Amino acid sequence: MGEITEPIKMVGEDFYADPHVYYDRWRAHGPVHRIRFPGGAPSWVIIGHAEGRAALADPRLRKGSDALYDLFRQKNTRTLTDANAQALATHMLNTDPPAHTRLRKLVNKAFLPRRVATLRPRIEQITAALLDDMAAHDEVDLMAVFANPLPVTVICELLGVPVDERDDFQAWTRILVSSGGTMDERAAATRGMTEYLRKLMVDKRIHPGEDLLSELVQPGPDGDRLDEQELVAMAFLLLVAGHETTVNLIGNGTHALLRNRSQWDALRADPDAVPAAVEEFLRYDGPVGWATIRYTHEPVTIGGTDIPAGEFVYIALAAANRDPARYHGGDRLDVTANSAGHLAFGHGIHFCVGAPLARLEADIAFRSLLRRFPDLALADAAFTPHWQHSLLIRGMSALPVRPRG
Repeated sequence: MGEITEPIKMVGEDFYADPHVYYDRWRAHGPVHRIRFPGGAPSWVIIGHAEGRAALADPRLRKGSDALYDLFRQKNTRTLTDANAQALATHMLNTDPPAHTRLRKLVNKAFLPRRVATLRPRIEQITAALLDDMAAHDEVDLMAVFANPLPVTVICELLGVPVDERDDFQAWTRILVSSGGTMDERAAATRGMTEYLRKLMVDKRIHPGEDLLSELVQPGPDGDRLDEQELVAMAFLLLVAGHETTVNLIGNGTHALLRNRSQWDALRADPDAVPAAVEEFLRYDGPVGWATIRYTHEPVTIGGTDIPAGEFVYIALAAANRDPARYHGGDRLDVTANSAGHLAFGHGIHFCVGAPLARLEADIAFRSLLRRFPDLALADAAFTPHWQHSLLIRGMSALPVRPRG
């Protein structure tokens, strides 16, 4: 492969309000594009379903954080590359085998479907209490009173993180998953999150409880154990991914239903269809817009496009999940459709370890909302969401609703 001939497509700030405007325009010219955001380095994005699925499992697209951060520095990207930032990034989502295999093995058992299923009674209890509070008001922000506190409470209890400290780590999370913010703000959030997690893991060693983080500070059955940096990075990944994605699965799914009243009514009439509907919410407007960054270890050809070694590559999950070559009428919400094969949780060795928990929480959340508030409606029919400025997370800042319509 020689010199790059693919033209760069510039991406504006309007991307976050409706990325599908861009995807639809790009799709007419193929499944792979070279793009640049304001102030960013050129990178490649894959928008086709078949191409994206293959890329998610392609070992030539690496994720190792050491080499990734070397590339960030070489390309002078607008990315924080200090020691704290790199420490937080050395989790299993940013590793390749065999390191990834080892790290995933240490947490995989906590998220097996049969173990997650034992959490149902507690999740139902948390859900019922939140909906009781919601019932006391004529108008509420669903994100603040339900979509956010439900997954946050669950992940805090599962990991053993004090739920009353959630304001701090959620504030840091919002900055760290955002594509905006100043470098000083990102540095402060990184430092705050790193220091918080280090202290938390020290406390787990001294005062272990019956929670996942307490398990992780102890040696595994084969004697393997995480070192301090690995512990902090793992705690960061589980805490952030364990709440941020499910928050927006509930928020985006509810917004989509309330914009499509016939779909809400169909689910209300058949609550047992909720699990399949959750898969459609994940496909139609899932909580993860783009998979985390990869880089080419060697030259690759994807979708007929040549990409040299040493290039950044993203897979736009949101675009792949509406690819008309895979989903006919994919730009419409249909809770009765077969959404099998969507990429909302990724694919391959990095498939989301927390998918069973997210599905369980969403199943309980939507069944409970439909039963408790059958006339739930947007507070303003003309409501337009303010979407987070993030490639990774697709989520709203607020969703005002009237519980009783």
